[in-house]
Amino acid sequence: MPESPTPISPAEQYPQKGKGIAYAAGAFGWWAVIVPSYFKLLSVHHANPAEILAQRVLFGIPILLLLLAFTRQLGAFMQAATRWASLKVLIPSTCLIAINWYFFIYAVSTDRLSHASLGYYINPLFSIALGFLFLGERPRPVQWGAIGLAATAVLVMGYAELSAADSLGLPWLSILLPASFGTYGLLRKRANVGPSVGLTFEMMLMLPVCVGLIIWLGRTDQGIFFADDTPMWISLVMLLGGVVTIVPLICFTHAVRLLPLGTVGLLQYTAPTGQLLLSVVFFGEHFSPLKFVAFAIIWLAVGIYSWDMIRGHRQARAAARTELLE
Repeated sequence: MPESPTPISPAEQYPQKGKGIAYAAGAFGWWAVIVPSYFKLLSVHHANPAEILAQRVLFGIPILLLLLAFTRQLGAFMQAATRWASLKVLIPSTCLIAINWYFFIYAVSTDRLSHASLGYYINPLFSIALGFLFLGERPRPVQWGAIGLAATAVLVMGYAELSAADSLGLPWLSILLPASFGTYGLLRKRANVGPSVGLTFEMMLMLPVCVGLIIWLGRTDQGIFFADDTPMWISLVMLLGGVVTIVPLICFTHAVRLLPLGTVGLLQYTAPTGQLLLSVVFFGEHFSPLKFVAFAIIWLAVGIYSWDMIRGHRQARAAARTELLE
């Protein structure tokens, strides 16, 4: 009788877990602090969110193309760009990621980073709902409870904003951002292309619109890039838009490769947590007691969801070990 295979421990399956956690910390820390701070700096100097988005695409494409060349993925990129099976997914995904990027920049520019933070707490729960609607996945009762709490948090946040003296209106960004990014993830799940290849194609598809935006903003004196009244150092900072965009994505792809997805899923909450702290402590956004209640509810929802996810992973590992030993 052949011997049963020895169960693989998590340490053996992920031997570079420490390195993976470092990459994850880099990615989520960058999204928590560097990205919103970069957008805030440019918005303080009167950069239009559309101009920031356009610069992000324009200066990100060369870095991505170099990355594809270095990793020998240019052939895969050409295949994705010429096959309808990929195009029918990547074209609508481009629209969704453009919407998500633009309105996150808009959130930072209009002192609504806390709204964006709430949205990104909701994002994993929104993805569960999408899986139920479009993929036939069945959320567990505990997950439905977390989704219900997330909806309650949005309602409380809306009431908090409408009852505030300096109201910014309903927190529609808290719904739009997870809706656009969650649907984007659903579409990309159906595209048989790697993350770098897909993102490069999406940014290439955005390029003509972004070039047109930069030309139009310049001709109508709405652009600040190398404008006469713009400090030179601000224009030079705008050249870093590609670096600001690509660095966390590279870190994230390494983290996903080196860590269990459950660990990555838990660590992702550090990004909206950092954004929330940044919005209140450094950006001076008003944080009323009712807003705190809204975030307390979403933290409870995230805690329940995380607990259920950890429990599910442990049960799956235990079942796998039992099956191997039988």
